[in-house]
Order: sequence, then structure tokens, then C-alpha cells
Amino acid sequence: MGFPMAGHLLAAGHDVTVWNRTEARAEAWGEQYGGAVSATVAGAVAGCDFVMMCVGDDPDVTAVAGKALPAMKPGAILIDHTTASAACARAVYAEAQSAGIAFIDAPISGGEAGAVNGALTVMCGGDPEAFEKAVPVIDAYAKAVKRLGPSGAGQLTKMVNQICIAGILQGLSEGVNFAQKAGLNVDDVIDAIGKGAAQSWQMDNRASSMGRGEYDFGFAVDWMRKDLRIALEAGKTVDADLTLTEQVDGYYAQVQDMGGGRKDTSSLMLRLK
Repeated sequence: MGFPMAGHLLAAGHDVTVWNRTEARAEAWGEQYGGAVSATVAGAVAGCDFVMMCVGDDPDVTAVAGKALPAMKPGAILIDHTTASAACARAVYAEAQSAGIAFIDAPISGGEAGAVNGALTVMCGGDPEAFEKAVPVIDAYAKAVKRLGPSGAGQLTKMVNQICIAGILQGLSEGVNFAQKAGLNVDDVIDAIGKGAAQSWQMDNRASSMGRGEYDFGFAVDWMRKDLRIALEAGKTVDADLTLTEQVDGYYAQVQDMGGGRKDTSSLMLRLK
């Protein structure tokens, strides 16, 4: 995700230096976009007004932020696009505050295609002043940017996003499977119902490929299970009923057991075959 996002920043006229835990990825970015590459976190962030981070999970955020914050200049803004826990976001926010750095938790939605096309949705938590400064920069790779509240609010909103997607994809899987077993043409069915109450982004972009048994469209089951784990853990802390989310998470576990961990999230269809 960060690979094309950094490219959009460069194309928008910003001076960009990238660092990646896999050095070859950073070098490939430099070759493709012509931007600067650093061998260290400190070298990448030194003197920057904005630092963007997009890694895997809470431990990754903590580790990378721990290297970035001491090397950032006072008054700079650290923006984390990782999908992580709200508790992690609040912890990094506190660490940043003590270092004179602003921090925004800013998880993203839109998948690989959204990153490539500069059309991501960015859900932000943090102080209003830092958010207002960051919006014109984030706009380089986003179609929508919104502050939802204080630190952690962006991550909580991303949890809502994933909870909703899980339920929609399970319903869509069952619907497409039903259409096939009833002898209907899936594309014709989607054309008929896709402009009515059943319409969704997932239907528009995944129903036909699900009907063809194609599940190679970016966001992997392994990552979705990480996101749902975070949401289910948070649900317990706020006493929210996430019965359907827990059920669909179990279905994704079955897809993993079938060897589908790297297939995209529409591969829920596999367990119905």
C-alpha cells in the first residue's frame, strides 16, 4: 500500500524519502519513481515535516515509531496508516506528545487499487490542528479524509469498516453461490439487483469475479483476520455484540485452513463450494 502512496506524494511535488524494512522494496520504489531512499529510519525522517508509516500490526507500529520519533524534528507530524488497535494509537500518541511531535492514527480503506489510483479513504484520530495541517498532504493519495475524534478514533472507525465488510462479503458469497446453484447467470443477476437496495462496493467490484472463482484482488484473508481480531478484542472492551463478525472470522479461518490465506477477502466463496 505504501509503495504507490509514496509515489503519489512525489508526483504531487513533495520531497519524499522512503525506508522499508525490506531494503529491496525501498530500492525498487526508488528505481520506479526516482525518489530518495534511506537505509535507516532516522535517515528517512530527519528534517521532515510529515512522516507517513504503513506497516503490519501493533508490534510493527511500536517498533518503527520508536525509531522514528527520536529522529524527527519538533513540531513534525507522524501519520500512521497501519490498521492497528486504538490502544496502540493512544500509546504512540502519548510518546509523540512527550517528544514534541504530533501523531495521527489514519488507517486506510480502498485496497491496493485505491492506493494505486490515489483514491483511498482515510479515517483519522488526533488533534484538530495536526489534522488540518496533514489533510493537504494526505490528499495526494486519498479521495476522502475525515477526522473522527481524538487519538484512537481513526482505528476504531476502521474497525467499524471491517465489521461491515465482513458481513457484506458473507451475504454476497451466499447470494452468488445461491444464484449459481439455482442455475442463474451471476452477471445477469448482479446487473438486475446491483442498482437496488442490495448494491454495495463489494457487489460492484467482486461479485462477478466471485462467480468466476477468481480471488486475487489484493487485500488478503490473513490481513482481514488480523483486522477482525483487533475489532473483536475492542468489541469486548466496549461490550458490543459482534456475533456475526465472530462467525465470519471463523469462516475466514476455514479459508486459511484450505490454503487461502493469501487470497483476497471475497474468497469466502471457497467454503461454500
